[in-house]
Amino acid sequence: MLVAEPQIVLERLRGLPGGEALLDAAAERDDVELVGGAVRDLLLGRAPRELDVVVGGAGPSFAGDAAVFAGELASRLNVLAGEDVTAVNAHERFITATVRWDGGQIDIAAARRERYPAPGALPEVEPASPAEDLLRRDFTVNAIAVTLGGERPGEASLHAAPDALEDLRAGRLRVLHDASFRDDPTRLLRMARYAARLGFAVEQRTATLAREAVAARALDTVSGARIGAELRLALGEPDAVGALAALDDLGLLTALHPRLRLDRDALERALALLPDDGRPDLLALACLTLPLALPADRRSRDLRSVDGGVSGHPKPEIVALLDRWDFPAGDRDRVAAAATAVPRLIEELPGAERPSALREAALGVPVEGVALGGALEGGASTGVVERVGGEFPVRHAARHWLTEIRHVRLRITGDDLIAAGIPEGPEIGRRLERVLKLRLDGELADGREAELQAALEPARA
Repeated sequence: MLVAEPQIVLERLRGLPGGEALLDAAAERDDVELVGGAVRDLLLGRAPRELDVVVGGAGPSFAGDAAVFAGELASRLNVLAGEDVTAVNAHERFITATVRWDGGQIDIAAARRERYPAPGALPEVEPASPAEDLLRRDFTVNAIAVTLGGERPGEASLHAAPDALEDLRAGRLRVLHDASFRDDPTRLLRMARYAARLGFAVEQRTATLAREAVAARALDTVSGARIGAELRLALGEPDAVGALAALDDLGLLTALHPRLRLDRDALERALALLPDDGRPDLLALACLTLPLALPADRRSRDLRSVDGGVSGHPKPEIVALLDRWDFPAGDRDRVAAAATAVPRLIEELPGAERPSALREAALGVPVEGVALGGALEGGASTGVVERVGGEFPVRHAARHWLTEIRHVRLRITGDDLIAAGIPEGPEIGRRLERVLKLRLDGELADGREAELQAALEPARA
C-alpha cells in the first residue's frame, strides 16, 4: 500500500544499513534529497536495493558537492556505526560519488541535467536544479524525492515529477518523455526488470515507444559492456526467471541476438536440479544461449555430430557473444561449456546405465550444464531434445550425478600407491581411476584396504 508521506520515508530509511548515518550527515543541510528507486520502494513499504542521494542545486559551484558530501557521510559511518568504509569513489565526469562498505552502498550525485550527444551515447551532464534533476530520470515512479535535512526534515518535502505518485499508486511504468528509449536504450532492459520485480504494468504509450525503439534497433547503439551490465542485473534479480521472461515478452532477447531464447519451464526445472554449489545466474545465461549450441545449418542433423567445442562448432560463438557483453572470462567459459555440453549429454546419458559410465559422460561439465540437460528431457523450445523425447529418464541420471555420484571419493590417494611401491607418473592416475570405477559400480568391498588392494593389482586385459 502506498503511503505518500515523507516522514514515513525517513522513519523507514533510519532502519536501513547506512540510513542513520545518512540522516545525520544531512541534518544540517537543506539541499540533500533521497531520490529514485529508494523513495519508490520506501513509499511502497519495500526494502530498497540501493540508496541514491542528490545534493546541491544549479550553478557550477555544486559540481564538487557530491564528493564533499560523500566524505562527510563516510566519516559519519565510521563514527556512528563503526563501519569500515572501504571505498569513497568520485566520478568527476558525471558529478557523482559512491560510498561503499561491507554492509552496503550509497550513491551520491550533484543535481544535474543530461544531454545525449547521440542515441545510446553516455550523457553529458551539468549542474541543475533539483526539479530538473527529477525530470532527467527514466520512469515517473523513479522521479520522486524526499528532503533529508533542514529545520523540519521530512515535513511537506516530498517532490515528484508529473504523474509520478499516480503511476506509483496504479502500479504503472511510464517514461518521462518520448525520446527516453532513443536517448538511453538500456532503459528498455531496466523497464523489464522493474516490471518483473515490482509487478507493475507498462503504460500504453510507453509500451508503444518501447516497441518502436526495439523495431528501430535502438539497442544496437549501446556498447556491449553496458548491455552486459544490465543483463547481469537482470540475472541477479530475486526473480531472475521473471525478469528474463519480461525481457522476452518485450522482444528484447531477440533484439540482443536473434537466436537467444528463453524456455521458462525448462529453466525452472533446471534451477530445481541445480545443487547449492551451482550458479543460478550462469545457468540462466546458459539456457538463453543454448540455441547457439546448435548451429542453424545443423539443427536437423544427427545430434551425435555436435561435439560442443571443437573448431568450427558453436562454443566460439557463445564465447564471442559473452565477450562482447563484457562478462568475466571465468563466467564466460563456464556458460559456454555448460551450454555446448547439453546436446552431448542428452545423447549420452541414456546409455550411462552404470554409475561409472554416468561419471564418464558428466565429468568436467559444469553443474549448470548437467542441470540444464536434465531439465530438457521430454521436449523444449530449443529443439535440442525433440529427437530424444521421453524415452529415457535423462533427468533422473542428471540428478543422480549432481546429488550423489560426483561426490564419491576414494579413501586412498596417490601417496598411498607411491608408498606401496608404484612409481610416480601417469600410472598412478590410471590405477586410481580404475579403482574409483569399481567402487562406483559396486564391484569393490567397502574400506580403504580393499581400495588399496585393487589399486595394486595388475590391470586386467
